Amino acid sequence: MTSASAHADSGDDRPEIPTRLVVQALVREDGAVHAGELYTVAGLLGMSDQQIRLCVKRLVAEGRFTQEGRGRKATLHAVADVSGSLAPDAAYVRHAYRQDAGLAPWDGTWHLFAFAIPESRRTARDTLREHMLHLGAAPVHSGLYVTANPVAELVEARAGQLGVLATLTRLSTTDLRIGGLTDPGALAAALWPLTEIAQRYEDLAAFAGARLARLTEGPEPPDAERLTMAIELAALFTEAMEPDPLLPPQLLPEPWPGKDARRLAADCWRHLRGPRRAGGAPALRLFALYADALGPADG
Repeated sequence: MTSASAHADSGDDRPEIPTRLVVQALVREDGAVHAGELYTVAGLLGMSDQQIRLCVKRLVAEGRFTQEGRGRKATLHAVADVSGSLAPDAAYVRHAYRQDAGLAPWDGTWHLFAFAIPESRRTARDTLREHMLHLGAAPVHSGLYVTANPVAELVEARAGQLGVLATLTRLSTTDLRIGGLTDPGALAAALWPLTEIAQRYEDLAAFAGARLARLTEGPEPPDAERLTMAIELAALFTEAMEPDPLLPPQLLPEPWPGKDARRLAADCWRHLRGPRRAGGAPALRLFALYADALGPADG
């Protein structure tokens, strides 16, 4: 997948954006991507016209889009909703904001899962492992995973779909010891890469803060610049959120940059979306995705 990043306007804080993501992010609510807008935004991201032409050609060949017209006057039509991968799961994001608001306190319980799936079911084994990692569980030993969040129903449902529920063992405890570690904060630091996750949030906070200042303190940016900011913010937000196990705040070091980064991102996103203009082009599907994900934390 070809990718590029631009540094002309704002130093080195721009995230690296895959060309395919730019096309997907510019799908509007009517399923269309206007090539003129695509080339303009891609140029602001430091991408060449040739990169975009090749990417569009691949997407059309894969059956993900159809194309009417040529060059900058062309219109692409999404065959399916390809924008869903551009935002983390809405329920996952809302849970993060509930934690930030103090609405999801930890009860001190650790949740452990163990399984022994034979090599003949290797695909199911790998899929279940990836599902648990996606839910924020960390490996303790081979086939044994732990999380601070109550995700048993989700794990069991996936194991059932894979036909391996009989191999799954789960238990909950308030007395977890790994080696000589018993302090919950020390256990969390040993099990999850918190330093790396914190750095991703610091990068997101720096980016969102700079763009928020641009949106609130200067003249209103043109539409192409606004769309560019939205794509960059979506990429960095996803990059920060996806590896985050969303540990309860009681297990995280202080200060933890995730809360501030998410606040800045939400403020930035609301300014980027702005009010719907009468008679204007249909809004990006991307805006609807994040409006859903950033819904009320107390909902």
